[in-house]
Amino acid sequence: MPFDATITPRLAPKAAPSSAEGDRVVGLWLLAVAAMVLVMVAVGGATRLTGSGLSIMEWRPMTGWLPPLSEAEWQRLFDLYRTIPQYRLVNQGFGLEGFKRIFWLEYLHRVWGQLIGVVFAGGLLWLWLSGRIRRPLVPRLLLLFALGGLQGFLGWFMVASGFFEHRTSVSPYRLVLHLGLAFLIFALLVATALRLLRPVPTAPVDAWLKRGTVAVGVLAILTMLAGGFVAGTRAGFTHNTFPLMDGQVVPAGYGDLSPWVLNLTENLASVQFNHRVLATATLAAAAVLAWRAFRSGASAARSAVLLFGGLIAAQYALGVATLLWVVPLGLGTLHQTMAVLVLAAFVNALDRLGALRDPVA
Repeated sequence: MPFDATITPRLAPKAAPSSAEGDRVVGLWLLAVAAMVLVMVAVGGATRLTGSGLSIMEWRPMTGWLPPLSEAEWQRLFDLYRTIPQYRLVNQGFGLEGFKRIFWLEYLHRVWGQLIGVVFAGGLLWLWLSGRIRRPLVPRLLLLFALGGLQGFLGWFMVASGFFEHRTSVSPYRLVLHLGLAFLIFALLVATALRLLRPVPTAPVDAWLKRGTVAVGVLAILTMLAGGFVAGTRAGFTHNTFPLMDGQVVPAGYGDLSPWVLNLTENLASVQFNHRVLATATLAAAAVLAWRAFRSGASAARSAVLLFGGLIAAQYALGVATLLWVVPLGLGTLHQTMAVLVLAAFVNALDRLGALRDPVA
């Protein structure tokens, strides 16, 4: 019997996804991971402000998904917590129920971090197997995966610093290192995603605007890192007046520590003053940048730069409010979260100005 093509179905091979389609899927996946990192930073801020970060004294990145499932396990973890200075000097006597209240926030923080790892690793494997990841992008994605693993280790390295005999909180140096790496990972995620989701800018860009955006962004990042030392030393709970610091431009005690360099990171008055000065310099520079952008004519780059400047102004106002209200949980958490949004606006502006384009895109 002759073969009849009209009644026999043809099994055509499945077409490989186009480069543009693959880039779009990969870009959206990276933005989703970046959004998870944003939530992670917010939860981390709340964990720090509530003193919850030292409540879990074990690091189990592979097996720590489940919370305590019995009263005996709760008691075991509580007994561990009672051995560290934070319990003896800050929370002594608050009992098992009090321990459970601080435990849950740190548990959420850790599980959310593990979930980010699963979403990134699982997405990377699926997108690679489905042929959606172009070869030039692979080293960048592997770097992001490695940085994520390093961030998990740094998180534990930071927490472990709070177990020392003289501490009731984590080391501010380790906190800034942990926070700074979170900012770096977030920026790389957003920058890579925008390269994949947007066409290469073709309109001419004001060179002054590009250089000015980089300069303001560097100032903003320095302000964020200085803010990490404010958070790590709890300097925001002192000198809660503005614009003067308890009636003085330069606070009493500035520069009292020896060697002098320690004042930059450990002197409460100096740490807060430096953060204020950097924030004010960033705001002033952003205002000049926004004025120049406004005069540059309508364009996507101008809108991105204006958004960047507007978020810096909003962050400055939020920082002042957080200080004057003596760092309430909601404002303190929002202030840390807003820093990530400022960073996202900076990366977005750089991309619109064509400053982040390379052969990967």
